[in-house]
Amino acid sequence: MTSMRRVAVLLTVLGAASGAWAQSVTLSGSLGVSKALLVIDGEPHTVAVGASVKGVMLKRVGDGEAEVSVGGRSALLRLGAPVRLGGGPGPSNVPKEIVISAGPGGHFTSAGTINGKTVQFMVDTGATSIAMSQSEANRIGLDWQRGRRALTQTAGGVVPIHAINLTSVQVGGIEVVNVDAVIVPAEMPMVLLGNSFLSRFSMRRDNDVMRLEKR
Repeated sequence: MTSMRRVAVLLTVLGAASGAWAQSVTLSGSLGVSKALLVIDGEPHTVAVGASVKGVMLKRVGDGEAEVSVGGRSALLRLGAPVRLGGGPGPSNVPKEIVISAGPGGHFTSAGTINGKTVQFMVDTGATSIAMSQSEANRIGLDWQRGRRALTQTAGGVVPIHAINLTSVQVGGIEVVNVDAVIVPAEMPMVLLGNSFLSRFSMRRDNDVMRLEKR
């Protein structure tokens, strides 16, 4: 899990090319304590400590975090969480696209939130809906036991599930409301990001980068 998080996920929203608007900056991983993988306005960059790219200077790299400076103002980045830096708000700040890079094993993983609680997603285009374990649902405070009970066929046989509706799912600064999900008894290392979320986007893949554009 740790190695997957460190290589991790490129999540960002396309920002304006003009410096008049805030830049979207995301920490997607690190290479020791000397370099960080940053996504700046939708484009991935490997940045060394002390170097600048598109006006974003990397000051230091820590465990799952990095400190950057834009226009003399410092900000702390957390792994997978996009931050807007620089100018004031404007129309270009409206999120339109999520960018996710492939991690170990070729899986597309992403930090995000469910009902405001942080989770780690793995994109699964074969899943009908978002799926998570009962333990993960308990951790983020979902009242899944009141969900509709059903049975589903898995590789390990038939298992009971609870179908629920999530008020809010957010990835890369883009929020989708009223998203179907299922809770399963088996342990899962991540929450599967299935088609109840993905179908709200136009999807395209360029080699090891997946782009999801809001419909």
